[in-house]
Amino acid sequence: MDNTNRIIISRRTRPAKDALSREIIVKTAFELLAAEGLSGMSMRKIAKHLDTGASSLYVYVKNIQELYSYVVDYGLRDVILPEGRPNSWKSELVSLLNSYLNVLYTSPGVAELALTTIPIGPYSLAINEYILARLQAGGAQAKSSAWGADMLLLYVTSVAFEQSSREQKGMTLQSIRDSYQSLDAVKYPMLVRLNEEMFSGDEERFQWGLEVILQGILHNPK
Repeated sequence: MDNTNRIIISRRTRPAKDALSREIIVKTAFELLAAEGLSGMSMRKIAKHLDTGASSLYVYVKNIQELYSYVVDYGLRDVILPEGRPNSWKSELVSLLNSYLNVLYTSPGVAELALTTIPIGPYSLAINEYILARLQAGGAQAKSSAWGADMLLLYVTSVAFEQSSREQKGMTLQSIRDSYQSLDAVKYPMLVRLNEEMFSGDEERFQWGLEVILQGILHNPK
């Protein structure tokens, strides 16, 4: 059979793929996390999205846990670090933590990852450095600053995760509050008596929590 007129399509005519790198892998993983949740951020799915094999990813990240750490750090890139000013360590620290809360709240999946993952990268390092410096400026001792920074980030992360996951599941505080209103006052007297207070606040409640932790850090020297 004469195939002299057959048109041969060379693979070289296909658009060239971007060179694989850790940055591209992390960005792709972050986008899959936002679109599909934690289950969508598997090595296999990331590799498929990048049109490569999963084994190729391990040249740039050791394992999925290390990738999680890089993804959390990437998710923190928009956290705002206020400019340092004399005698304003507390307001700057609170401003940073509010920015941290907002970034986690608006980045699906990142808050969940942050609860179980220690981030690796420049953004998380800058945040920790900033918190430690402000706590030291406020008079906290070395160990109190180190432990306190961890407590502050854990508190804010848990609040962000609770709020974002509740919304994703379609749960409201009102529905939970309604269930408490039907409790037996004899069996659960305190829950019934303090029902209003337990579900009050929001922004005020969050700020109160920050204040409680800060006061504990400053007044329990270690």
